[in-house]
Amino acid sequence: MAKCAASLFLLYALAMALAACSGDKSSQPLANIYPKDYKDEIVGTLRKDIFAKNETASVSDAFVSDPVLQTTGTTQLYVTCVRYTAHGTTADLTGNATRIGYFYGGHLNQLVPASGDECAKAAYKPFPELNRVCAGTGCKAQ
Repeated sequence: MAKCAASLFLLYALAMALAACSGDKSSQPLANIYPKDYKDEIVGTLRKDIFAKNETASVSDAFVSDPVLQTTGTTQLYVTCVRYTAHGTTADLTGNATRIGYFYGGHLNQLVPASGDECAKAAYKPFPELNRVCAGTGCKAQ
């Protein structure tokens, strides 16, 4: 009888351990929460991950689209498109860029160069927050 009780206890302990490993699915963020601070996250990501690594001194002609739900694989995520002209420390370091941002759980997950027609139908609006960016090695704070 004691051997049977010990086996049941061990089985119960194993079941509890496996249940603990399964994780609480409700604590995982929902993929398609609207990104309310998307502009700030875009400016911060560009400043830290793109402009700081090159000779970008300023930005002009910046535009952004409102986040819209788009099916990506089997999940719907919010995406936004950003278009701008980056100006470097010398005149020959000027270039146009179009990037697409993917949001997960209401926060920017990726901001990558747009390819093909990914942003062809984007409804752009002025993005003055990005026009005011001063970044990179050639930046002169205003």
